[in-house]
Amino acid sequence: MRSETTESQPAEETPAALVAALLAALGDMVSVDPARRALFGQDCFARGAEPIGIVRPRDIPGVQAAVRLCAVAGIAMVPRGGGASYTDGYLHHGPHMLFDLSGLDMIAIDVANARVRVGAGVTWAALRDALAVHGLRTRFWGPFSGLAATVGGSISQNTISHGSGSHGISAQSVAGIEVVLADGSLMNTAASPATRFYGPDLTGLFTGDCGALGLKVAVTLPLMAIAPAFEALSFAFADFAAYHAAVGAAVREELDDSHFSFDQALSQGQIERQTGLAARLKIARGVLRVAPSLAAGVRQLVKMALAGERELRVAAYTVHYIVEGSSAAEAGAKAARLRQIIAPHGVEIANSVPAFVRAMPFAPLHNILGPKGERWVPVHGIFPNGQALAFDAAYDGFIASHRAEMDRLGVWTGKMFSSVGTSALLFEIAIYWPDAHDLYHQDVLGPAHLATIPAWPANPEARAFIDRFKAALIALMDAHGAAHFQIGRAYPYQARLDPAAAALLGAIKTQLDPHGLMNPGVLGL
Repeated sequence: MRSETTESQPAEETPAALVAALLAALGDMVSVDPARRALFGQDCFARGAEPIGIVRPRDIPGVQAAVRLCAVAGIAMVPRGGGASYTDGYLHHGPHMLFDLSGLDMIAIDVANARVRVGAGVTWAALRDALAVHGLRTRFWGPFSGLAATVGGSISQNTISHGSGSHGISAQSVAGIEVVLADGSLMNTAASPATRFYGPDLTGLFTGDCGALGLKVAVTLPLMAIAPAFEALSFAFADFAAYHAAVGAAVREELDDSHFSFDQALSQGQIERQTGLAARLKIARGVLRVAPSLAAGVRQLVKMALAGERELRVAAYTVHYIVEGSSAAEAGAKAARLRQIIAPHGVEIANSVPAFVRAMPFAPLHNILGPKGERWVPVHGIFPNGQALAFDAAYDGFIASHRAEMDRLGVWTGKMFSSVGTSALLFEIAIYWPDAHDLYHQDVLGPAHLATIPAWPANPEARAFIDRFKAALIALMDAHGAAHFQIGRAYPYQARLDPAAAALLGAIKTQLDPHGLMNPGVLGL
């Protein structure tokens, strides 16, 4: 990163001069409010330096104007989408201007060509609602955090969830990206509106880059019809080996639109979030809303009530599927095939969890704290299917070696899984510990929700342990060949590249951002 400033602007004057120039050019799209700067200097896990200011442009020319001014000042530019990062993706430890891109909320639906062009700040929930009017959806249609997560943020980070069973990760559902480069120029990665794959895949360079190569301002996504029929299914397994065998066999047939899995600790946490009359009524309303008919919705609610939650509470591992079809017969056939594949390995249980997710695919971000108000951070690795069992055994040994200190400090963990394509498994560890809530939690959850859960005093000893624990867990994952989404500044990347590939990426970074001003430090750049 270039740290010097121009001769006409001494270092100590640069931030003030830049803020003045931005205010003159963009007015109320620029904020230097101390409370906002403090909030935007942290994510749901860590803190970085407070930004000099926050720019929230409402259109692409506004982004370009702000970038040009920052480039002249030699000040780093850091993008932020919905803010639900936990890998230091927008936390920079030097002087920087933070670009809040949530103001880019344009949605332009092209029904005839089955495409939608959206501003980078559009949330997946808003996009889903806009498309549903036309009976359309994107192939990948968002992570579980889609009430806050933006399209631009998900493309920058890479993610999976809704639609991934049949259509892969977020990067695989992109037709083109418009990017503001470090000099303020605008580049469109799509050579043709007809296809992404016209010559070398330039669009792919900007998926998963965490803003290192430029600021995403608009994304074009292909569309498909919403399937009118679905079934929700859940299965339980006695151990990880049985779970892994079942899911590995099922994923090769690509029957589901979405699936996700929990160990017992996280399954019980999900149940706790669904207790209480208000929560259950909300689930019931959601089930009735998405059911193909009132009678079908009532049947689903009766099934959920009769099945109960005992199996979910005691199962070592559970997997939850949502299968879709153009008709009830097609969805039913897929469900029947899933049951056939999984029967040798596990048992079918109450489908309340996937039915809830189908009814409310984008739930409030209550899971940024634990079920009893604990602090939370996840760590994940993506393993070739052949490495998953070995890593699970190594993880059990890792936990055993830390058990005494974890128990003393009140630290606990749970596991969540999802297949990534037909050949890999995402293995996510959720880590919880008692500690004070930060500004981020207060802003996202609000006082009404925080009043319903315990508050903890600051716990620096536990936090220091979590920092060591998290780093050691990432090292263990990488020793087993893990890949990662949401690399940010938390996961290693450069060391995993072939030397020629690392040199190529460095050359691309230099070409697009010669002074290293775009989100310095992410991806190890």
